[in-house]
Amino acid sequence: MKTKVIMVCLGNICRSPLAEGLLKSKINTSNIYVTSAGTGHWHVGEQPDPRSIAVAKKNNLDITNQQGRQFKTEDFKEFDYIFVMDNSNKENVLKLAKTEEDKQKVQLILEEIFPGENVDVPDPYYGGNSGFDKVYDMLNQACEKIANRI
Repeated sequence: MKTKVIMVCLGNICRSPLAEGLLKSKINTSNIYVTSAGTGHWHVGEQPDPRSIAVAKKNNLDITNQQGRQFKTEDFKEFDYIFVMDNSNKENVLKLAKTEEDKQKVQLILEEIFPGENVDVPDPYYGGNSGFDKVYDMLNQACEKIANRI
């Protein structure tokens, strides 16, 4: 049985698509399934933000085939690991949890590199391109740790 991982941010167009692409590039995808979702519905069916696509491409990663989807309660049954990008995403995902087991699956992704520090991945949507580079670097480090652990 495959291990299943979902990356979650607000709109599923900036941070979580990068995290999905990064983790996929570091693991054996025949053993581990990785996808991403947003807590909001605004970008369902859309490609990632062009700036996320650009920073990924700059780092030899292609995320253009990803499509936005919304996180749903059923995802707790489907996924073994639920990595959220910030505390707001965490709060929104936890509201959908039905059991303590569901809640245990949810973790801030930057706990991987800043354990116990409660650090958010900043949302680069309203910033300039440098914000996307910073987010890429943070997620790259976190996904490296996740890949080694799972």
